[in-house]
Amino acid sequence: MALFERRPQSDSIPLYSVGLSKTILIVGLGNPGRDYDGSRHNIGFTCLDSFAIKQKFDPWVDKKDMKAQITSQQLGNSRVILMKPSTFMNDSGIAVQAVSHYYKIGLADIAVVYDEYALPFGQIRMRSGGESAGHNGIKSLIQHLAPDFGRIRVGIQAESPMAMTDFVLAKFSPDEQAQMEALTREVNSILSEFAYGAELQAETRSFII
Repeated sequence: MALFERRPQSDSIPLYSVGLSKTILIVGLGNPGRDYDGSRHNIGFTCLDSFAIKQKFDPWVDKKDMKAQITSQQLGNSRVILMKPSTFMNDSGIAVQAVSHYYKIGLADIAVVYDEYALPFGQIRMRSGGESAGHNGIKSLIQHLAPDFGRIRVGIQAESPMAMTDFVLAKFSPDEQAQMEALTREVNSILSEFAYGAELQAETRSFII
């Protein structure tokens, strides 16, 4: 007999989990608004949008009380919640704390996708825990949660005369945009493995074709 667990009411997010082993939260970091669409700093949003389409998640729901856009889907034996904070990057932890507390999700079941200036474009690095390495979004998550959540760091570094602040807020180059499908495909694979129960092992992957 299937087990039903009552969930708090939350718009189009399902009220019940049917025989699921756990709930997983996958977070994409970025800044809200059209001015930031397609920027390097918003690669977390880009990857989550791709994953949501690939796995046929429902349309995003704007949850103003939790300062986030959310969608959910059952994958394997897990209920997977995707979220994009609607705060600006530096306050991402406020939204992630609200969502993780509401759905009672522990740090071991949270993975965050974000840009990493210290990694060259073409690399993706995974790990659990650690410091912020100067990333203000991760710094906010550590402040409001704790360090021990999963990280999927997408390299964005490239040769450029721009200052780092301007560089991360700029759009990807045409050559980088041509690689975007390969990038999101590799991140989708990592997120699928995590959603179906794999741990985020310390590992570096390359998506350049």
